[in-house]
Amino acid sequence: GSKSEAKKIMEKAGVPLVPGYHGDKQDLTTLKTEAKKIGYPVLIKASAGGGGKGMRIVESEKAFKDALDSAKREASSSFGDDHVLVEKYLTKPRHIEIQVFADQKGKTVYLFERECSIQRRHQKVIEEAPAPKMKSARRAEMGEAAVRAAEAIGYVGAGTVEFIAEGDDFFFMEMNTRLQVEHPVTEYITGQDLVEWQLRVASGEPLPKTQDELEINGHAIEARIYAEDPARDFMPATGHLQHLRFPEATASVRIDTGVREGDTVSIHYDPMIAKLIVWGPDRETARGRMASALASCQAVGVTTNIGFLLAIVEHPAFAKGNLDTGFIPRHEKKLLADQGPSDDRTLALAALHVLTERARDVAKRAANSNDPFSPWNQSSGWRLNDDGLTRLRFDLAGQDTTVTAHNRGGRYLLDLPGGSVMASAAPGPDGALRVSLDGYQMTAAVVRTGMNITVIADGRTRALSLFDPILAADDKAGGGNMGAPMPGKVVAIKVKKGAKVAAGDALMILEAMKMEHTITAPAAGTVAELNYAEGDQVEEGAELLIFEAEA
Repeated sequence: GSKSEAKKIMEKAGVPLVPGYHGDKQDLTTLKTEAKKIGYPVLIKASAGGGGKGMRIVESEKAFKDALDSAKREASSSFGDDHVLVEKYLTKPRHIEIQVFADQKGKTVYLFERECSIQRRHQKVIEEAPAPKMKSARRAEMGEAAVRAAEAIGYVGAGTVEFIAEGDDFFFMEMNTRLQVEHPVTEYITGQDLVEWQLRVASGEPLPKTQDELEINGHAIEARIYAEDPARDFMPATGHLQHLRFPEATASVRIDTGVREGDTVSIHYDPMIAKLIVWGPDRETARGRMASALASCQAVGVTTNIGFLLAIVEHPAFAKGNLDTGFIPRHEKKLLADQGPSDDRTLALAALHVLTERARDVAKRAANSNDPFSPWNQSSGWRLNDDGLTRLRFDLAGQDTTVTAHNRGGRYLLDLPGGSVMASAAPGPDGALRVSLDGYQMTAAVVRTGMNITVIADGRTRALSLFDPILAADDKAGGGNMGAPMPGKVVAIKVKKGAKVAAGDALMILEAMKMEHTITAPAAGTVAELNYAEGDQVEEGAELLIFEAEA
């Protein structure tokens, strides 16, 4: 439970450590002095922490105090302990962890490594085993160091020794004294059930395998599906899971989840929805299976990172195994650009869904009429000397767009912003829509709730709505307020009423799902009103303060 104490023990056991300070003195002066000795950038890390909580990168001495205050608040809230340590921040490290297991008879083994470098907010989102480009000699060296770490504390059971590696060096970070979220990738490549191992060891049995009997078979990748918005700095999302689909589980595709369609994702728990794990005889096969499996995942009602995960897996750098903990920030622009089907395709699929629904309703009414053969019950949209056409207005990304659909006897000529396309659609399995766009055949999921429509195509999701001019007028009537981006608690107010601020200045800090989010000034201006105090709970969209921008 203490990274600081763990480092002291590892130092004695000869396990390499990241240069840093892990002492007991916690005053600002001491920590700031130690940070200067280490050399910026440094990493402030909660001693009792995990999952990236209570962790801050500090680039300069000027930013140290605010980062320390924030890390301590988050650490205290999450773990009941605000003790922190300070380490040298490596600029391009890989995060590699070793699965260890020890029995009550003094035997310890390592079950190879997991690559956990794909992270956001210092939390892992994609893990794989074995690590790409890992040489056998390095694997053995790190495995043996992990065993020494476990033996140094007389460890029993399942544990993970985490290292960061850069160049020819690797350093101990921490040991997680439990089975971790990403343990399924180790199970896949070793063929071992680690939960069974836990039970056997706890019962006093010896380890089921010796080190010489363990071997790697194939490659496994895990993706963590979160309720969060990658485009808004991975802000946790809440909502009602109106529609939820996962790929079919097979010998090479595994889904671990604790939610189902109809559940609500609230602010009270971690926003992870599921873990998707795949196996292949080699990394490229596993990567292809992961891309296919992610493309089959569908979630409506809450924003998720599914499309973002797919963009990572399909990125050329990921395909080549060029990984480090800066992967997401480095490629963020490209990864976020891949977050949905094109505007024209989104509009076409939404329009086809609406038209198909209307045609189905018309056909149903015709079939139930007293005279189903009456010409007034025809649903083909036939017109004398003209096309039957329908105009649909959509709000897509804040843009008012009209799609004109010309009925051509069950097919439609859709006039879209990028040009016209001949299209048709028919209901598919499990509510899917089978679509033809100028001869291109595809299957999409389109989910509608009232005026809101969600389009899921090629594994990526976009939302839009049928345009309602009355609601649109109401939306534009708002003043200079700043709404809460999520439900949460006000943990700090950084300004006073009447304060003049510059663009980007911190105004207020919210805590949601045990993570802090800073509300900043959108422009230079004045804080006219503060509507909440520290400690207040707020709902998503609540007017936190009134901000008056400079003219």
